[in-house]
Amino acid sequence: MGQYLLATYAEEGEGSAGPSTPEEMAAFMKRVAAVETEMDEADAFVFGGALHGPDASTVLRPDAETLMTDGPFVEAKEHIAGFYIINADDLDAALAWARKVVGAIDHPIEVRPFRATGRVQG
Repeated sequence: MGQYLLATYAEEGEGSAGPSTPEEMAAFMKRVAAVETEMDEADAFVFGGALHGPDASTVLRPDAETLMTDGPFVEAKEHIAGFYIINADDLDAALAWARKVVGAIDHPIEVRPFRATGRVQG
C-alpha cells in the first residue's frame, strides 16, 4: 500500500468560482462529504484540505537573502484549490478514488504517488 496525493485544481475564469447559490453550495458539500465519508470508512483517507486562492499565497525564492513575494510562483490558468492524501493499494485504486472526487467537485485532479523517503513512519 502506498500514499497518493490527489491535488484538486480550480480553473481561472468564468464559472470557476464554484457553486453560486446556497442551494448549489449545499449540494456540492453533500457530494464532497459523501466521498470523504466513503474514503474514511475504507481507511483510505489520511488528510485533506481546501486552500485559499493563489492571491493569498506567498512565494519564497532562494537568493543571497531569502526573497519573499506575493502571489503564485507562475502564472497559470489553473491553480491548486485543495488536496487529499490517501492510502491506496496501487495507482488504479488511487485513480478510482480520484474519479469519485472529480464527480463530486467537477474540477480536474492530479494524482501523484509519494516517493519512499527512507524515513521510518511511526
